[in-house]
Amino acid sequence: MSTTTAELVALDVDAGGDKEAVIGLLATLVDGAGRTTDRDGLVAAAMAREAQSATGLPGGIAIPHCRSPHVDTATIAFARLAPKVDFGAPDGPADLAFLIAAPESGGSEHMKLLSSLARALVRKEFVESLRTAASADDIVALVEGVVNPAPAPAAEAATPAPAVEPKRTTTLIAITACPTGIAHTYMAADSLALAAKEAGVTLHVETQGSSGSTPVSPETIAAADAVIFATDVGVKDRGRFAGKPVIASGVKRAINEPAKMISEAVSAASDPSAARVEAAAGSSSPSSGTPAGGGVGWGTRTRQILLTGVSYMIPFVAAGGLLIALGFLFAGYEIADNGKDIALNNSLTNLPEGGFMQYLGAILFTLGGLAFSFLVPALAGYISFAIADRPGLAPGFTAGALAVFVGGGFLGGIAGGVIAGFTALWISSFNVPRWLRGLMPVVIIPLFASLVVGLIMFFLIGRPLAWVNTSLTNWLTGLSGTSAILLGVILGLMMCFDLGGPVNKAAYAFATAGLAAATTSSFEIMATVMAAGMVPPLAMALATVVRPGLFSEPERENGRAAWLLGASFISEGAIPFAAADPLRVIPSMMFGGAITGAICMAAGATSRAPHGGIFVLFAIDNKLWFVIAILAGTVAGAAAVVVAKQFGKPKVDAEQSPALATV
Repeated sequence: MSTTTAELVALDVDAGGDKEAVIGLLATLVDGAGRTTDRDGLVAAAMAREAQSATGLPGGIAIPHCRSPHVDTATIAFARLAPKVDFGAPDGPADLAFLIAAPESGGSEHMKLLSSLARALVRKEFVESLRTAASADDIVALVEGVVNPAPAPAAEAATPAPAVEPKRTTTLIAITACPTGIAHTYMAADSLALAAKEAGVTLHVETQGSSGSTPVSPETIAAADAVIFATDVGVKDRGRFAGKPVIASGVKRAINEPAKMISEAVSAASDPSAARVEAAAGSSSPSSGTPAGGGVGWGTRTRQILLTGVSYMIPFVAAGGLLIALGFLFAGYEIADNGKDIALNNSLTNLPEGGFMQYLGAILFTLGGLAFSFLVPALAGYISFAIADRPGLAPGFTAGALAVFVGGGFLGGIAGGVIAGFTALWISSFNVPRWLRGLMPVVIIPLFASLVVGLIMFFLIGRPLAWVNTSLTNWLTGLSGTSAILLGVILGLMMCFDLGGPVNKAAYAFATAGLAAATTSSFEIMATVMAAGMVPPLAMALATVVRPGLFSEPERENGRAAWLLGASFISEGAIPFAAADPLRVIPSMMFGGAITGAICMAAGATSRAPHGGIFVLFAIDNKLWFVIAILAGTVAGAAAVVVAKQFGKPKVDAEQSPALATV
């Protein structure tokens, strides 16, 4: 069955002025062609995808898309719009809109349609043909020609041409990748390919997208003069390109400025001081002194390094902290004093005085403590790993253990991880004999990097860091009154600023690292961070109930799910709302989080569990004030977002179907 037919095409229609109306129009075409069992369900699925990120593309094009259980056959519907409608493209609204609907189980088919269509939309002549097509049949022929092309006829035998010595041209490699690995990955690839062809440059492209990736061969890499990284995510196996001149940017720049990127790469190929891809630790590939991101700025690189450490640390925090909290649940808080002795000296046949529950609580508390003891070593180890790759792990973990040993804590772990990573990276740059290269990453680098960071920690920075850590702990312990409330406000703002991003993670890491100190102040900070982090999803869920007319149907669906996410302390539950309307949603959530943080710190609510939301109330003291703080922030955040949306943008009628044009 064809992916599109004349029934699925609408030319020069007024769809009603917004993207939901356009998607509604296209879904009606799909329904009229008998290709969906639930037109409204298809609209909801497409709008849910829109809430994740805009589907507008440069050049007046929009490609909303989704997988849906209400679709049995992969289908493309098309509308040529008059007037244009905004789909979030950087250069303005779209007059060409495609709806790609694939079956729920048709992921690969969905990706194939998207990538094929996206590649064609890079070609100016194809887009112009869509705008000038006189009939629906012409549109069908154009679209089917790119998504289901006819097999190329077999080439006739020809007399070989005389061999001619080819002219040496610049050879480039481009890696393209976007977070979803769908449209932008392939559009960037084809934009660069067309620009390279016009410039007379040989370009090999590796698309690291959802449709799969065919890595360029080692021979191609060896022959390349420079590489282009047009990615919004990490490049897979970037060490393959070590020593090559590199131009790095986000994927959208490759779509918007492909000729400029090709020109920059050609220039970099002949520039000895150009940024180069860093060598993998322990390799003998050449490297330059440029920042270790291959063109990525040190600010971004530093954030990536620290967040790598935090992201790998959090599982230890969650597992250890929750096991400790369960130990308290079964055996009471006094288990902190004798839990280790009970776990070592008792058994199922020799239960302690408190019986089985006390023994179980002691085991859980001990397990949690052991897991929690890896917190700082994991933080330091994976910071070092982010800098020097696998050879940095051993010296990084050693530095973290040293930080705990000398009393440097969380701050010592960060400092030790950075020193270990850069020491390992420095040692890896040594030019050693071939027979020694195999020992570098597994013996030489870990040994000497651990020695260097150990000596530095013991002789130079260990005691100063311990003093700073102790002073910080004492300062937090001494906070009271307005100082504590101000800290609560700051933590609340941080938790709600980017909903699981770097700022949110920094506040969370600060709180969880402090749990090891086991002070009242550290428990108060943990409760404040958890309560404030629960506010954004709960506030958005409440707002969709109180004023549903201000939200689209997909947003109302997200609101229903956000109740559970917020109650579980999953701040990311508010991301769909923030992505769709950041200027109104994020400040409103920060307002609610600040109120929650202030109340929590003022009331002295404490939490011995690092995660879990309302499901770990057993590990929270001053439960009533903890709940009151969450409710107050939720109501304040919901009220703020309702006011912002009511006066900042047109309302969406809760019961109104998307406006449809007469086709």
